[in-house]
Amino acid sequence: MTIRFEVRRIIVFTANMEVMAEFYGRALGLALRHSEEGWRDYDAGACRIALHQGPSTPGKRPPKLVFYAKDVSAARAALMRRGVKTLGKVKSTGTFDMCDGTDPDGNRIQISSRE
Repeated sequence: MTIRFEVRRIIVFTANMEVMAEFYGRALGLALRHSEEGWRDYDAGACRIALHQGPSTPGKRPPKLVFYAKDVSAARAALMRRGVKTLGKVKSTGTFDMCDGTDPDGNRIQISSRE
């Protein structure tokens, strides 16, 4: 089984959801794809930009690269077989699965089945 990873979403953490939503939605003109409490997901072409409510501390809570995988458990297992040792456990929200980790420099990554 070959697993192909694509960047689907970049998550930007913000303590100023309405100001950031105004910027990405109105100022940049990105189409809002999904909205829920503490979350806005914008269409930015081949990749989405998501705003996630939470403290924004540049350098301490930088954006997270999110890679789509229909089957997060299988993707995690494949990466571990390839020697990736920096992935956490698969978590389920009830509507999608995800697995957080880091790249070799400590940048945050995630594997997610969230469309």
